Amino acid sequence: MVETLSIAVIGAPGVGKTSIIRQFIYNDFTEAYTPTRTRYVFRPSVILNGNMYELKILDVPPISSFPASASQEWLDLRCRGVRNANAYILVYDICCVESFEYVKMIKQQIVENREGSSSEVPILVVGNKRDLQRQRFMPRRAVSVLVKKTWKCGYVECSAKFNWHVVLLFKELLGIAVARGMRQNHTSIRLQGALQRNRCTVM
Repeated sequence: MVETLSIAVIGAPGVGKTSIIRQFIYNDFTEAYTPTRTRYVFRPSVILNGNMYELKILDVPPISSFPASASQEWLDLRCRGVRNANAYILVYDICCVESFEYVKMIKQQIVENREGSSSEVPILVVGNKRDLQRQRFMPRRAVSVLVKKTWKCGYVECSAKFNWHVVLLFKELLGIAVARGMRQNHTSIRLQGALQRNRCTVM
């Protein structure tokens, strides 16, 4: 029986959420920017420690706030499935402080409104557009310390454009999930990279 892990990918407009997902699944990137207007679900499979898992990756359009209740979630088609996700990837643009503030707001709302123990929900903050390093608004180390020490979240920087650290961020997220006891198998994660058209990643 194949287990399913639901991962919600959330971020402000233009930060590269969809580009990160498409690089992970299809090894594909396009320069043309197309705003995400509706929720889209990607279903790649990964092999983790010899076991296969289906990932349900929710590409969430920009939302004004994390749904505070189940009824609010179901009233807004963009939010369906977000409250009950097994893990969250919060994406910001390292050159845009407003996108970082958006991630900060969403992270806090997850903690306040998430059903069950929010401390057990893996949250990975991802700084995208590392290829524009010289234009960043804050040094990487300062952001990393803030996110890891104060927010108690994982942190990875990547470049969706150049497929740099994209697979690594999904490995990091699953590593957090294992560390917090979501998976019974606690052996090390081995990452070999994305296979092609079968949309399966060996981890």
